Amino acid sequence: MAADPAQVAVNARQAPRPRSHWGFALLLGALSMVSPFSIDTFFPSFHAIAAEFRLTPWQIQQTLTVYLVPLGFMSLIQGPLSDAIGRRPVIVVGLLFYSLASIGCALAPSFAMLLVFRVVQGMTAGVGTIVGRAVIRDLHEGPQAQKLMSLVVMIFAFAPAIAPIVGGWIHVTLGWRAVFGFMVMIGVSLSLGSFLALPETHPKSKRVRLHAGELTRTAWNVIRNREFLTLAVAMGANFAAMMTFIGAAPSVILDHWHLGETQFAWLFAPVIGGFVVGAWMSGRMAGRVRGTTQAEIGFITAFAGALIMLALQAFVREPPIHLQQALLATIAIGVQLVSPVLTLRMLDLFPRARGAAASVQSFVSILISAMVFGQLAPLLSGSLLALAMGSFVTALVAFGLWRLAQHPVSSSA
Repeated sequence: MAADPAQVAVNARQAPRPRSHWGFALLLGALSMVSPFSIDTFFPSFHAIAAEFRLTPWQIQQTLTVYLVPLGFMSLIQGPLSDAIGRRPVIVVGLLFYSLASIGCALAPSFAMLLVFRVVQGMTAGVGTIVGRAVIRDLHEGPQAQKLMSLVVMIFAFAPAIAPIVGGWIHVTLGWRAVFGFMVMIGVSLSLGSFLALPETHPKSKRVRLHAGELTRTAWNVIRNREFLTLAVAMGANFAAMMTFIGAAPSVILDHWHLGETQFAWLFAPVIGGFVVGAWMSGRMAGRVRGTTQAEIGFITAFAGALIMLALQAFVREPPIHLQQALLATIAIGVQLVSPVLTLRMLDLFPRARGAAASVQSFVSILISAMVFGQLAPLLSGSLLALAMGSFVTALVAFGLWRLAQHPVSSSA
């Protein structure tokens, strides 16, 4: 169901406006950084954690799986919950629980307890990302929403590059437990910042009744929409074209590129550069280029980058690292050109349940990421050629689903 422009305008006027566009974007961007920081910051500590608890490579990789699976399932609850009780309290309380879980990870006496607290981290880390998308759509429509979404993603994009660098230096200086102490600081700071500075953009007059059955039916109506589900999987698969390499970061950096624990920026910096360039391009395209055209360009760019990477790994014995970095940046540009267009389109399919729509979209994306991190990346991490093949296949699937989504069948919101 498309949004009524007149009603959207009324809602936007009713919602409190943040004082500073850049300040508001910075807060939302910081909130969206919690989840990638929870994944990437302790990548440099993988070998140390595995050594302390005597783990196999597959076992240590499950610190990502047990985080991502509850992250995905809780995303189905957090968005609808924000539709019922408001955006702000869901974010503030969620981050408080995240902080407590991070304390548990830092003090975990065994690998089993570390996994337990990673589950709780996963249940709460995505609240800023999920609810933040609904906040943007509460306030803006059309090109304005796309510009703010692109700006937030540009800020968010620094997280995967900064996190392993910060984590690497904390690890070599203070040990792996201090890395989780750093996550505690992030959670407490952002919970307090949200309490003090985040406006409530979802007024009581627009809220739905807090009823488990009703929330479940709303989420089911979203996920069974053919166009929505196709776009969500296409977006997640496109992201997986890059995440295949990110999920295998310890192997890529330490084993294949033969770099050190403080050099994870060699992998993450080009990805972040691609995100920033893609976000800047998306902001420039907003209102000038049709959203479908921009998404088409993005899918083709990611697919082309993955295809060239596959050819490079297949036919060049020792591919230059700098060339591999350039191709990862190309894939990241394509991912970022696609992301804001598809996100806004999926939210607009359900104007009365944007929180639920954001939740389901995040659930699909996180579920795909969990499979990439927990299963695909460990399976392919022994070879850069295998990783390139995985990246190419997911990019191909994404592009095929995008083409399929251009012929939607009608579905009621």
